[in-house]
Formats: sequence, C-alpha cells, structure tokens
Amino acid sequence: MEPLSTIRLGISRCLLGHPVRYDGGHKHDPFLTQTLGQYVDYVPVCPEVECGLPVPREAMRLVRTPQGVRLLTQKTGIDHTDRMLAWAAPRLDALEKEGLCGFIFKSRSPSSGMERVKIYGATGQVVDHGSGIFAGLFMARFPLLPVEEEGRLHDPLLRENFIDRIFCLQRFREGVEKEPSLGALVQFHTRHKLQILSHSPEHYRALGRLVAHAKGQPLAEVVRAYQELLLAALRLKATVPKNRNVLQHIMGYFKLDLTREEKRELEDIIRQYARGILPLIVPVTLLSHYARKYEVRYLLEQTYLSPHPLELKLRNHV
Repeated sequence: MEPLSTIRLGISRCLLGHPVRYDGGHKHDPFLTQTLGQYVDYVPVCPEVECGLPVPREAMRLVRTPQGVRLLTQKTGIDHTDRMLAWAAPRLDALEKEGLCGFIFKSRSPSSGMERVKIYGATGQVVDHGSGIFAGLFMARFPLLPVEEEGRLHDPLLRENFIDRIFCLQRFREGVEKEPSLGALVQFHTRHKLQILSHSPEHYRALGRLVAHAKGQPLAEVVRAYQELLLAALRLKATVPKNRNVLQHIMGYFKLDLTREEKRELEDIIRQYARGILPLIVPVTLLSHYARKYEVRYLLEQTYLSPHPLELKLRNHV
C-alpha cells in the first residue's frame, strides 16, 4: 500500500494526559498516545475548559428537566447548558475545516461521552442514558465520521473496526475526493472490494451496483453516495464468519497453484481461525505469501490483506 498523509483525529484532551478534568487530573491513554499516536495527528478538544470553565471545577451531570436534558453542576445545580451550546457552534465550524477522519471521546463524560452517559431525574435517580452535550452535537453535525470512546477501544474487535474505518476514509479522501474522477472511484472500489465484503456483503453488492451504473451520472452525486454507503458498510464489524468467507474467496485464486498438501494446510488454518484457535493474522499472512509467490496482482492490491500498519497488531487477537 502506498503511504498516506497523516490521519487527523479529534480527541478528548484529557486522554492525551492534559490535566483538564474537573478534579485537575487527566485520563491519559497510552495506546492512543504511544501506539496509535505514531500514525495520527490529534486535534485536542475539551468542551468544559474551552467554554470557559476553570480547572478544577465542580463536577457536572446531565439532568432531565421540563426544558429538556441540561448540563448542571452536581451540588449547586448551576446550569451550563447555554454556555456549552454557545461555545460549541463556532467550535464545530472550526473542526469542519480540520479534515478530521474521526473522533475519540471520553466515555461517561456529560460533555464528551459518546453513549451510555447517565441522565438523572429531579430526585437524583438515573432515569435514562444518552450522549454528552458536545459529543451529541458533533455526531449530529458529522454523522458519517467514525467515532469511538476510549473505553470501547479496549475491546480488540471495536478497536480494529474503528482504525479500519479511519484508514479507509483517509484513502478515500486521497484517492477519490482529492481529484474526483470515475476512474479514481473504480480503482478505489476495486482495491477495497474484499475489505468491504468482510464488513457487509449487502453493502458490497450495493456499492458494486453503484459503480457499475455510475457512467453518465453526476460525478459529485455518485462520489457522495459511494462514501455514505462505504462508511455505513465499515460501521458493521468484520465478524469471524464474514472474514472466513473472504479468506475462502481468496483461497480460490490459488486452486490451480497450490499442492494438495498446501491446500489442506491452508484449509486447516482457516478452520482454526474460525474456531477461535488462531488469530486472523495467521491465515492473512499465509494468503499474502501466496499472493506474492504466484504474483496475483489483484490480491496484492487488495487493502483487505493490509488495511492498516502491522505494527498496530490489530489482527493478532483470538
């Protein structure tokens, strides 16, 4: 794969180790700074500090009131909702110009939690769950952008899915949006077919039909529709059964090249992956070897075999 420009990600500032939390602390995440941070440029955001609140400050929570869900301090009940909303509008305008490929939010934060943030009632009991004020506004403004919380990124499958999405979006922007053409779109789709298939066979077929009938259609509309379908497909996790289907599909390219013993070994490795004994990296590495050995150009250009840097070790989990 050709090198990409550095991916830009929005991130809750405290996850980078900045002491901006209500108690003057932080929530530094080593994976985000030391591992993923080698491949991305972060755009830090702390809604509470940037809207003018001090450090330290009184803790806040979301409260359901007759006026809707409000952002109130826990002890004194001061309402900071309007302050947050006034700050958020121009900040979202500025973030739109940053070329973000996604955002990593701080979980459970009343301003930045992506989901499952507690919403309290008038009596102090939890009555519902939702998104933090800023996170909700961000996701409404940029519904196609990949978003995650640092807590969910501890799950290997969710981590791989998120990083899969941001690298793919960056390739789309550089390969299609930068200099749009039908040829660029066809080339992108051809290289990403198996990656898309591993996420959603249904979207794989829909994207294939979109590209097949794109000639003569307004290019901007086709590109926009393709991006929407692509990101919707990648939002779905690449499960073991879907990966197994793709691995077996790739194996079909070598049916005339492999010896009987090599076929048996490859089939056994794919079965062991499907049973949870081997990680995905094992069959992918062997198939990549055969693609190089037999010079199968179509497979060598497939992003499925190398969707993100190996150093991230995203396919090493069982």
